[in-house]
Amino acid sequence: MNTHLITFPHPVPYADALTLQDELVAKRQADEIPDTLILLEHTPVITLGIRARQEHLLLPRETLASRGIDLAESPRGGDITYHAPGQLVLYPILKLTGNEADAHAFVDRLEEIAIRTAEAFLVKAYRRKGKTGVWTDQGKLAAIGVRFKKWVSSHGMSFNVNIELEGFDIIVPCGLIGEKVTSLNAILKERCPTNQEVRAVMMRQFEVVMERTLMARRSLLA
Repeated sequence: MNTHLITFPHPVPYADALTLQDELVAKRQADEIPDTLILLEHTPVITLGIRARQEHLLLPRETLASRGIDLAESPRGGDITYHAPGQLVLYPILKLTGNEADAHAFVDRLEEIAIRTAEAFLVKAYRRKGKTGVWTDQGKLAAIGVRFKKWVSSHGMSFNVNIELEGFDIIVPCGLIGEKVTSLNAILKERCPTNQEVRAVMMRQFEVVMERTLMARRSLLA
């Protein structure tokens, strides 16, 4: 199944990506476009999912603004998380039918993409029972929060490549108290691949796991 791929040359503000997702979801529901994958990095932002608790934000909003960090409410599932350059984010806008119309299986496939991407760079990654996302022995590497609207998916998965991990110190990531967050850079150090190398592997794994063929198209925001 051919799937449009939208990428960006620079980090994208969260609000812009949210608007784009909403537009694409509506068009996909109406069958005006094929399945679409958005692959990007965000400018610094803390997002609050539908199950977010305010006490998991550890700094006042004014302090965030002074540090150049946006704060945004998000209709995705999950609690609170942090996005910034150096973190790859997948937003699959897919119409799920038949056996694919299974929320747990969809999340499982996103986790599988993250696990396979990490393993391509010799990093052992795995799931944890009862929790969403992907971990390594050094901490959580990928976070997942999705939304389904008439079985069209949006939002998705964030994967830490060389993001500055200090950004996670100002929240309780995903509401998991005491849990560490890590990145490929923190694990591999000088052996860390570039964002472009990780992006290429992640796209290939998306095609395999989601059983779709990516076709590049120009971004509306590029």
